[in-house]
Amino acid sequence: MASNLFDLSGTVAAVLGGTGALGGAMADALAAAGAKVAIVGRSVTRGGQRVKAIEAAGGVAKFALADARNLDSLRDCRDGIAKELGPISVLVNAAGGNRPEATLPPGADFCDLPLEAWQDVFDLNLVGGALLPCQAFGEAMLEAGSGSVINIASMAGMTPLSRVVAYSAAKAAVINFTQFLAREWATRGVRVNAISPGFFPAEQNRKLLFNDDGGYTERGGQIIGHTPMARFGDPSELAGAVVWLASQKASSFVTGQNIVVDGGFSATTI
Repeated sequence: MASNLFDLSGTVAAVLGGTGALGGAMADALAAAGAKVAIVGRSVTRGGQRVKAIEAAGGVAKFALADARNLDSLRDCRDGIAKELGPISVLVNAAGGNRPEATLPPGADFCDLPLEAWQDVFDLNLVGGALLPCQAFGEAMLEAGSGSVINIASMAGMTPLSRVVAYSAAKAAVINFTQFLAREWATRGVRVNAISPGFFPAEQNRKLLFNDDGGYTERGGQIIGHTPMARFGDPSELAGAVVWLASQKASSFVTGQNIVVDGGFSATTI
């Protein structure tokens, strides 16, 4: 039945970065579809808030403390989740972000970009945002012979956006890594895909997109002008993509793909 394609009852999902706006919205969607959801992160306060929100909506969730850049921490987290909720079959890697030190101000010289800032952005988005979580949680999925890994890439990984060179390069690497791992694990029951959100206002990019009076900044206006739908995305609009990719029944023959949710931004060249 088509109505059962997106039923995640009996599924356990781990959402790294589930305390953030986009990761939290995806965690909400997975829980609403019936999955038991582990919010994985470092902030007990924000993690607890997300768990309470999911429980208030009738879902099942728990917070799991972990350092995404430490493999042992992730393995301990994985084992703890499995003990409390059951074996994990869905992994969403939504941890990531940019750093002010790695963003070039207007007119800045790329040659002056600090190496430390570049490395930090790569560690945050590629190492902790995909590589190590896939190693830790992937071990259990491969042993079980089934699973869905969903890496969160970015529009910046598809088109090198001005100023955020380190972030763009790191997210491009996430897309490439997703395709590599999909090939590696395709015959072992584990699917690996990515979602590339377009522009979704959140805490870390709000000042880049909006002035204090609520109007668009110059950059925000440029983005809206380049987006056929003429608006930014709402985090809830990622729900369909993440639930589809999480569902073995709905996307069993889908792997190595980068699903774009951008209001048409990537379809516009002028």
